[in-house]
Amino acid sequence: MAKVSQRAQSLGTENAFIVLAEVNKLIREGRDIISFCIGQPDFHTPMNIQDAGVKAIREGKHGYTPSAGIPELRQAVADDFSRTRGIQVEADDVVVAAGAKPFIGYSILSTTDYGAGDEVIYPVPGFPIYESQIKANGAVGVPIYLRESRNFSFDPKELAEKITPKTKLLILNSPQNPTGGIIPKNDMEAIADILRQHPQVWVFADEIYGRLIYDGEFVSIASLPGMQERTIISDGCSKTWAMTGWRLGFIANKKLAPYFTTWITNTESCASQITQWAGIEALNGPQDEANRMREIFHQRRELIVGLLNEVPGVSCKSPGGAFYVWPNITEACTLIGARDSEEFRRRLLNEAGVAVLADIHFGPRVEGDGQHIRFSYAASDEAIRAGLQRMTDFINKHRV
Repeated sequence: MAKVSQRAQSLGTENAFIVLAEVNKLIREGRDIISFCIGQPDFHTPMNIQDAGVKAIREGKHGYTPSAGIPELRQAVADDFSRTRGIQVEADDVVVAAGAKPFIGYSILSTTDYGAGDEVIYPVPGFPIYESQIKANGAVGVPIYLRESRNFSFDPKELAEKITPKTKLLILNSPQNPTGGIIPKNDMEAIADILRQHPQVWVFADEIYGRLIYDGEFVSIASLPGMQERTIISDGCSKTWAMTGWRLGFIANKKLAPYFTTWITNTESCASQITQWAGIEALNGPQDEANRMREIFHQRRELIVGLLNEVPGVSCKSPGGAFYVWPNITEACTLIGARDSEEFRRRLLNEAGVAVLADIHFGPRVEGDGQHIRFSYAASDEAIRAGLQRMTDFINKHRV
């Protein structure tokens, strides 16, 4: 009998979509569900960007493009990276793909060899596709833990202890999914100091939430001395301009750009030409709508953090960026007799109609940090208020 490969069987997934399927099933059954489980802006793509996509269709710009992307978009990305990171990026350093997610796999494929014991250090809790792609591509995952006591950053000293001669790639995500935490500048400088002692280590800098910062400043490790040439800067249009379904991401790295281009030729051929022209408008056009969405997210952060800290048994730090909060529900689990965050999540969904994600959807729990859940506050004020009231009522009703 034909068998499925071990690689396919071990491939992980993005649990937000699994929970979303649970939510949609309950909704089809007639349940009233308030969902905070998917990291997707609840806004329409700005009209000027929509118009650029329609214009591209009308003008017949819907065929194949070079695998690396159309020259006009690569230049727009290079200009944007140069301006926002304070470095010099050339258009030839840029590669475009159907979303930023493919570059996670391409980066691991381009910096590690299958089965050679090459190590990739990645954040936990973190975007689950990091670990999934590390395993699928035959590398060895080495988690580095984001701790609540450090506002969900990691201690650079722990990084120094984890790097070995086998370490080939470090994944950094700031602002972070799922915690909303930001790596502060002094920590980023300490990370760069450590990496200078280990020239074999590449950096995958996942900066998809880089424009969604409310406290402090955005710092790209690529902007620090000696780091640009070994940093894969990854960004895209999904979060800033509410373009998740358009699928447009891009990276910049001079040495690896030709290899990423070849990976794209082997897999997706090219990103949609229509989307690429829309992406140029996103980067170069008016930013009023993007700024408005960011300000609304900022206001929602204030609302949801304040309300969560009023829920019995819940404490929540204020995240510096993105549109996620990562409340500690250790005491709330005790109050209702839930053994852990996953049981709490399932009961909250099925008994109160509130959908969130549990910490185990983002890697193993950080030892000593307790139980957490993730809310995406890409939801209306009304949904936030109603969802947190349901959560409060649920805990009060089921106190043991």
